Amino acid sequence: MSHPVSPLAQPFPEVPAIAGVTPHVVRAGYKDWGRCDLTYVTFTEGTAVAGVFTKNLCCSSEVEIGRENVKRGTARALVVNAGNSNAFTGYRGREAVEQIMDQVAGNLGCAREDVFVSSTGVIGVPLPKDKAREGVEKAFSAAPCTWEEAANTIATTDTFAKGASATAMIGDTKVTLGAIIKGSGMIAPDMATMLGYIFTDAAVEPAFLQECLSAANLRSFSCITVDSDTSTSDTVLAFATGKAGNAPLVTAQSSGADAFAAAIQDVCRQLAHLVVRDGEGANKFIAVSVTGAVSDESARKVGMAIANSPLVKTAIAGEDANWGRVVMAVGKAGEPANRDTLSIGFGGTWAAKEGLPLADYDEAPVAAHLKGQDVTIEVDLGLGDGQATVWTCDLTHGYISINADYRS
Repeated sequence: MSHPVSPLAQPFPEVPAIAGVTPHVVRAGYKDWGRCDLTYVTFTEGTAVAGVFTKNLCCSSEVEIGRENVKRGTARALVVNAGNSNAFTGYRGREAVEQIMDQVAGNLGCAREDVFVSSTGVIGVPLPKDKAREGVEKAFSAAPCTWEEAANTIATTDTFAKGASATAMIGDTKVTLGAIIKGSGMIAPDMATMLGYIFTDAAVEPAFLQECLSAANLRSFSCITVDSDTSTSDTVLAFATGKAGNAPLVTAQSSGADAFAAAIQDVCRQLAHLVVRDGEGANKFIAVSVTGAVSDESARKVGMAIANSPLVKTAIAGEDANWGRVVMAVGKAGEPANRDTLSIGFGGTWAAKEGLPLADYDEAPVAAHLKGQDVTIEVDLGLGDGQATVWTCDLTHGYISINADYRS
């Protein structure tokens, strides 16, 4: 984390220990940096797993293998490598992943498919097998670490560690969720360029865990963007150890299923917001609220067109209430829109209503709103009941500086 801490940074929260989950960190030396860069998390037998992955067609071997293995629904370990994404590395990259899986499976006495591997960092350099082997071997005897240490270890260009937690009641049993994530740039669905891991002591059947995670992803990670670029490595995995002792959640009709699904969604939204708050070069956290669309999905697409517009994002960076740029972004989204029913506002103040600038529009409260760190853009399409909120950040000189010297 060599860049200045984001002005939108949040302190690392209290993330509780999760029964059946043990994190460790070590230094494998994937890059010439003086910090840990390999995270090793073990799970007790019987742990369920679910996952959502990037849709980038040039994805890494880690994503390809994880996407297949998550269908089995069981997990015993997670290994995360930072500093090297191992993407676009052909058979060498796949061999490195399989080596790690075999090494961990041999140590734990489990199936290799129960070992999940993620890597993040520079694209196009095969993960060095010797460093991976030595790093994993060290991890086997490493002392357990805190969630903040684990969050720092999975990071690359992040400027602060990111974590979240939640609880839910399933019958008379309290279940706990803890989570960490990394992500700062190359952020756009599907999903953002990020690695996120959710851990819970709840007893949940894999199919229902997948259902909850996929639904939460649609309303969180698939609603954020920093720069419209979709990474090769994006992965979010959820692990449920069952150690809380609740009656297992099997379907959405199970007692307590609603509370658990809401807790997963809460954690995913917390994590998604933290990623945007650490957007490379970001000075402002922007919520784009779209109402009056023909459907929720249409509203999300309109919101993403606004959130991905360099002209909108630079206007917010310059604290300029240039609502004409929002009109442009709505019109190019490829979704139903009508100039004569369109209304646009900032921070609760409408600048234009139903296709016309307001005659008594006072820009003073809008200007004051745009000077703050948290900015809201409101769009009402006036066509239907569809609505969505997406989150982004402004676009500053800092983004260019960070990415111009990323590899050096």
